Amino acid sequence: MPDTISPTDPLEISTPHRELLDQVLDKWSLSVLNELCEQPCRFNQLRRAIPTVSQKSLTATLRRLERNGIIERKLLSSRPVAVEYRITPLGKTLRHPIDVLLEWVAAHMPDIEQARETFDVQDLAEDP
Repeated sequence: MPDTISPTDPLEISTPHRELLDQVLDKWSLSVLNELCEQPCRFNQLRRAIPTVSQKSLTATLRRLERNGIIERKLLSSRPVAVEYRITPLGKTLRHPIDVLLEWVAAHMPDIEQARETFDVQDLAEDP
């Protein structure tokens, strides 16, 4: 059984952890996961659902998520042959930690916006 992290343990983010978090929590991955949590999708369905993503970025995102075992590609026996993407059981386990992070953001956004505003005002005052 894996060790659990205690709140008193020092926060240690190793290179593999950082790389995985960068790949799974980036801008496009979260959008893709949001769509695939609802239902399996073909590539063009994802493009329509996330209109601001380029074909190149979506392809790279899907490959990273697949490589990490978060989603899977399934060849559909149709003419022409099509590919469908779906979230894996491992990918489904991401839902709870992402929801917790989003709840934290929602709860603290006013404080964050205030900190940003204070920083920007100070930064402008310091510029010559």
